[in-house]
Amino acid sequence: MTGRPARKSAAQLQAECDKFNAAHPVGAAVSVKLDSGEVRETVTNSEAQVMGSHTAVIWLDGISGCYDLERVTALKAAKA
Repeated sequence: MTGRPARKSAAQLQAECDKFNAAHPVGAAVSVKLDSGEVRETVTNSEAQVMGSHTAVIWLDGISGCYDLERVTALKAAKA
């Protein structure tokens, strides 16, 4: 046993993306854990999507490249 988590199927990854996209439109406020460990608040600038049949990802404003959706947390919208 390698200690690695079980690989998700393409259907599971797509379901994660669909759930995220249904709850959080493009422009939603999120926090993301960067590679450095820093947590940064930003907004989404794409819908979540499956990349290469292996990872659910999303693109974020002001951050180069996409990030694994597992490292992204939606922030509660401010009340008007």
